[in-house]
Amino acid sequence: MKQQLIFSALVLGSAFGKAQLSPAITSWLKNTTTTGSYYVSGNSTAVSNSILVNCQSVQYSANNVYITTAGVPAYPTGPFLDGNPSQATNQNAIFKFPLTPVQNTGSLTATTGGNIGVFINGVALFDYRDGVAWNATTNALCGGPGNPACPGGPNANLPWNRDAILAEKGGFDCSKGHPAMGNYHHHQNPSAFKLDLAVTSTICNLYDANGLYAINATQHSPLIGYAYDGFPIYGAYAYQNTNGTGGIVRMKSSYQLRSITTRTSSPTGATVTAGPPVSTTYPLGYFREDYEFISNSAPDYLDLHNGRFCVTPEYPNGIYCYFATVDANWNSAYPYVVGPTFYGVYANRKVTSITETVTSYTTTVGMRNNPNQEINVGIFPNPTSDLIAIQIDGLNKENLSVELYDVVGKLIQKTTLNQGASIAYFDTKTLYAGTYTVRVVGANGVTNKKVVVAK
Repeated sequence: MKQQLIFSALVLGSAFGKAQLSPAITSWLKNTTTTGSYYVSGNSTAVSNSILVNCQSVQYSANNVYITTAGVPAYPTGPFLDGNPSQATNQNAIFKFPLTPVQNTGSLTATTGGNIGVFINGVALFDYRDGVAWNATTNALCGGPGNPACPGGPNANLPWNRDAILAEKGGFDCSKGHPAMGNYHHHQNPSAFKLDLAVTSTICNLYDANGLYAINATQHSPLIGYAYDGFPIYGAYAYQNTNGTGGIVRMKSSYQLRSITTRTSSPTGATVTAGPPVSTTYPLGYFREDYEFISNSAPDYLDLHNGRFCVTPEYPNGIYCYFATVDANWNSAYPYVVGPTFYGVYANRKVTSITETVTSYTTTVGMRNNPNQEINVGIFPNPTSDLIAIQIDGLNKENLSVELYDVVGKLIQKTTLNQGASIAYFDTKTLYAGTYTVRVVGANGVTNKKVVVAK
């Protein structure tokens, strides 16, 4: 442990020695012109919400970075089919993250309800919980909408706390998010349900699949956010070994479901007030305490915080990282992103103002290492008859022009794929059979793909 602390201090000092080069400054998606949209139940055409998407400004000092954001993503939000009356609203938020996060060497700090991190598009990250627990006195759920209050209030330390991923799945939109009184957030990996290898929600059938990024098992996942202790969050795939070698593999949670039929003990084995027996109504995984941590020494298994110290493309000298874990079918895997405790020193990162001298960061969105580099694009289905989806691999950091041409070079359709969104669509029902070209144009790269329309 002592060696790791020394190594961590040296690496962090190197990584953050020049504030202007820190990924904690340069990784945020900035936007001051594009507004968001949402779906109304039953209508597959998104409606404008007139709220700026992504982050509106990034400012930094010697020690901190400040993110100003409305908290609304570039991908459409909604609908929320569990009766949630809310829509994503402007959060007018400022978040303050340390440029040199440090490990917590004292008592572990549990994650909390509400914001525990921010994705690079300014959208909030919540932990596993949805504010609902089990009241053993009434033998019923308590807390949250539609339930009586829990004894001791919303922050009471009750032994059985509901897991939002399983319990609230019917209320997540296609991007696996939903609002809490207007605060749109993700509890889990922000990639569309329809892109999972085994699809567990049909919400994308009517409403176009989209999300912050698309999982790619052949590439190191992008940096997608920062936790409230200041450490970075990555997607589901990374280098197998912590030193950046071993190829790309899926990062695996070290938590697993307990082998229980009754809920009378905690994951540590201690006797607790009973919860409901395991049943079809309350299946394993319905409560956070249905999981237990099983330590695994393999480098691609994560620690009890759902992270590890490792080399990444943005941090070649290494840093502690959290991962948005999924299973082999790309379905979200507990504890999903961060938790149930923080690795680093936690603080509430939302502030009301900036009280120190700062410099505004001017983004270099669109700049790639190779100016002639192609944009990685997937077209599906191909051949098609009525619809094609144009998917950007990984994280899209720039506004892209997506164009469809016929065989003689005539422009047929055109749309824009904004930074922070991953999929664009063309309706091909009215097109003649034949071969067409999809052209994706960015600031420093162009990709052309052939697609066949079959009738």
